[in-house]
Amino acid sequence: MRTEAAQRIELVFSLFDANGNGVLDSEDFDLMADRVVKAAAASDDDAKAAIRAAFRRYWKTLATELDANGDGVISVEEFRPFVLDPERFGPTVTEFAEALSVLGDPDGDGLIERPLFVDLMTAIGFEEPNIHSLFDAFEPDAEDRVTVTAWAVGIKDYYAPDKAGIPGDRLVTVPTA
Repeated sequence: MRTEAAQRIELVFSLFDANGNGVLDSEDFDLMADRVVKAAAASDDDAKAAIRAAFRRYWKTLATELDANGDGVISVEEFRPFVLDPERFGPTVTEFAEALSVLGDPDGDGLIERPLFVDLMTAIGFEEPNIHSLFDAFEPDAEDRVTVTAWAVGIKDYYAPDKAGIPGDRLVTVPTA
């Protein structure tokens, strides 16, 4: 596993611990889904339902694969190796990536405008300078939009254990001026 991938996963764990109790539990994924849906007020009900389902699947996959003792929580030590295993976690990441990127395209034109991208990523918990750096890495068009596809691929790459130098690395490191 590359150092960059490990750093990305540590950050994801800290963000998904939405209730701040140091472990992941079902409440975290409900809280995160609520925040993201609230940020996507203009998106349609199907897109909102899809992201809620993706968060539920994310939790269900973790709980099924990692909660061997049945205590209803996942520690960071349990989380690290599993999330970076594309064979075990890939379909969950794909569903999440597609649901989140489509949520960012309420008008269905295949493009995501920067303000909504920032709102959604802020709802997840990323820092605003890092969000703008990521958006810029996706090479927005002249109207400051990125494609749904570029964002979905970027999310999937974020979870790839063998990738470095990807746009998602900008979410971990503070961009320099």
